[in-house]
Amino acid sequence: MCTGKCSKCIGITLFPLAACAIVSNILLYFPNGQVLQLSEITDLVWFFHGILGAGILAILPAFMMLGAGGAGCCANRCGVSGYLCMLLSVVLAVLGFAGGAYCVVISSLGLIGGPLCDTGDGEYLYPFRNDTLEDSYLFNQTTWSICKEPENIILWNIVLFSILLVIGVIEAILCFIQVINGLTGFICGTCMRKRKDTPRAADSHTIRIVHCAVFLGG
Repeated sequence: MCTGKCSKCIGITLFPLAACAIVSNILLYFPNGQVLQLSEITDLVWFFHGILGAGILAILPAFMMLGAGGAGCCANRCGVSGYLCMLLSVVLAVLGFAGGAYCVVISSLGLIGGPLCDTGDGEYLYPFRNDTLEDSYLFNQTTWSICKEPENIILWNIVLFSILLVIGVIEAILCFIQVINGLTGFICGTCMRKRKDTPRAADSHTIRIVHCAVFLGG
């Protein structure tokens, strides 16, 4: 298996996920297409979990992964710089994992706590913040009528926070895979290329195989 190609595939996958996360986070500021005052927007939206967490922090490692993968080649095509590229992709993948996990946490809190809404007296509050999991509005659609404005705010929040939750989980998994993949490529070398090895190159390759066996075995 070529660790460089794997990095490239993960990087390509992260781009549309990050774009969807950013768009979903922005849409949370405009429930049902309405423009609200800043004080009327659900507080957790301001944590930028989609824009920053699952967005920017996923795009950065994605660019690095594409660099580590090159044009579908192996990192060892460019010697030391290839290994450093793979190692840097690991560092940024850890950052991407943290961003995905952050998005998961905030999205979960957003789903559990519910939106900020007008309950009919002109005052915006969080009618579901004190609910237990058993009494959660998520499982009792009849309670959604409590929120009068913005229109369809509950469904809007559930859909978008759920999308961000799923994106965060996928990104965290992909970045974790890249951490393992990148470490393997850095320590063991990347995929084999068909070439005529000189004695020195053969010795170097043997040393990499030994290091790889030690790394994977324990």
